[in-house]
Formats: sequence, structure tokens, C-alpha cells
Amino acid sequence: MGCSAKARWAAGALGVAGLLCAVLGAVMIVMVPSLIKQQVLKNVRIDPSSLSFNMWKEIPIPFYLSVYFFDVMNPSEILKGEKPQVRERGPYVYREFRHKSNITFNNNDTVSFLEYRTFQFQPSKSHGSESDYIVMPNILVLGAAVMMENKPMTLKLIMTLAFTTLGERAFMNRTVGEIMWGYKDPLVNLINKYFPGMFPFKDKFGLFAELNNSDSGLFTVFTGVQNISRIHLVDKWNGLSKVDFWHSDQCNMINGTSGQMWPPFMTPESSLEFYSPEACRSMKLMYKESGVFEGIPTYRFVAPKTLFANGSIYPPNEGFCPCLESGIQNVSTCRCPLVSLPSSLPQR
Repeated sequence: MGCSAKARWAAGALGVAGLLCAVLGAVMIVMVPSLIKQQVLKNVRIDPSSLSFNMWKEIPIPFYLSVYFFDVMNPSEILKGEKPQVRERGPYVYREFRHKSNITFNNNDTVSFLEYRTFQFQPSKSHGSESDYIVMPNILVLGAAVMMENKPMTLKLIMTLAFTTLGERAFMNRTVGEIMWGYKDPLVNLINKYFPGMFPFKDKFGLFAELNNSDSGLFTVFTGVQNISRIHLVDKWNGLSKVDFWHSDQCNMINGTSGQMWPPFMTPESSLEFYSPEACRSMKLMYKESGVFEGIPTYRFVAPKTLFANGSIYPPNEGFCPCLESGIQNVSTCRCPLVSLPSSLPQR
């Protein structure tokens, strides 16, 4: 009898323990995801007390910029009307470092900041060095010629005389470092003296001369402290709720984030929208595929085919006209003339 009673007691205890484990497991299934979600929402806010604040302030994830050039093989023959022959050079890879400064929290659940960028050449990831010489169209001369297109004939003649006097040519032979970060050219000083505001360059001319050690303007974004659904969304850029570079209200809208972070718990149905000061417009990335990065499930978002499509192919882009071929957009209203898809070709 004693052994039987102990067995029944043990069986009952095991049953109760099993029931408690089942209940606890059910509670955990329901509660743990909710608790994790609450912690994520708490710590992604732009708040000095959140775990992610320092990561937001100085993003630790490396950004890489890969640059390719078309090296012109027959510049003299091109000037005689022959077909260009080019070879692709690169990539020349740079790591981009970003850090935020002048961080100011506002009373309307927003924070304002300037984000500075610096670029560092990565020899181990590059195919070539910054001392490589590249023959390419003289961007400074061609850009000046385009900008003089609608100027009075007198000014055009003055510019033509300047080209001749300064020995400017249609093609130039410069190093990668000079093309990227700038080289001194007397034409820059001449243009700034007689045509102030025409070029965004002061002392040197280079594709990225004005970007290194610079900021992208004053961003004001929502912190998510009061409304997590608006976290990282841009409230204003340089004090503006919309820009005036384009010909429609839709194209002038400042939508999405500043392009680095988005609200948590994105899905394949989400779209990643952001405002790009470099392109002077808002852009949208669309889900393409799922993947895994270092054991972590990921979603890959890419630019849609319609991003730089001209207005005849994609009517909502009509406001960005005057339109060029699809894949190229004229941004001369706020930047140097053009942005495009890689090699100016539509994505396939």
C-alpha cells in the first residue's frame, strides 16, 4: 500500500508538473514574442537611453562605394568622327564613414542633425590604384558648354575664348584620385568669377570634391518615442517639407527616411522609401528576394525599373522632365547634370 500511494503521488506530481510546463510553454509562446517586440520597439527609438542610439549616431556597418571608369582609347579619332573605343577600369573601392553631429531634439518628437561623410580608398578591394591615369571626356569643359547653351551669344564667345586661352581640350588625361577628389583648373576660378553660382565647385573640380568631409544637409526626422510607426521618417530637410526642383507636387515631395534606417518589422510587402539629397528627390526600393547573411534571414530591396524611366514610359516621372532616355535623369536644377542606373542602362 505504501509503495502504491507513493507511486500515485509521484504520478500526480509529474502530472501537475507536466501541466504547469504545458501552461508555461503556452504562455511563453504567446508572451515571449510580445516581450521581444516591446524590447525592440523600446530600443530602436532615437533616444540617448536606447541601445541603438550610438549605432544610429555613428553607423558601424561598413558602406562601400565602387567606382568604374570608361577609359577612352581613341580620343583623337573620336574628334575626327570615328566611333569611340573604351575599356572599363575598376572597381576603385572606397569605404564611406558616416557620423552625425549637431544633434538637437525638438519638442514635436523629432530630432535634427547633420551627417558627415568621409571616404577612404580600399586598395585590397580595388582593381587598380588612385594613381592610375584615365582618358575621359573633359567634364568641366563639357559641363560649362551645356550650361552656356541658353546664355547670350556674347557670353558663349567669351567662354569659347577662355577654353582656347586656357588650353582646354575635349578630353583629359587625369588620375583616378584627381577625377574623384579634385584638381586645380584655372577654368574653375574663371567661371566662379564671371558666372557665380553656375558650378558648385570653388577651388578644385572633381566628381566627389564637394562630398568628402561634407554633410548632406540638415535632416529632421521623427524619433519614434511618441509614435513608433513614424520612426526615422523625414519631417524636414534643410527646413523644407518639400523641395521645388521639379515640375509636380508629387515629384517635389520629401518621402520616407534619410536612407539608412527604417521602422522595424519590415515585410516583403513593405517598400523602402527615402529622400536622397544627391539626387534631389525621393526614391523607393522594392522587395526582390529573401536571403541569409551570417545566419540572419534578410530581405533584399532593389531599385525598380521605373526609378529613372522617362515620363513617356512611366507617367508619374513626367514631373522630373525635361526627360532623357530611360535610365538617365537630369538633376541640373540642383546638382551636376545627370544621375543614372549603372552604365545608363535600364535594369533587366
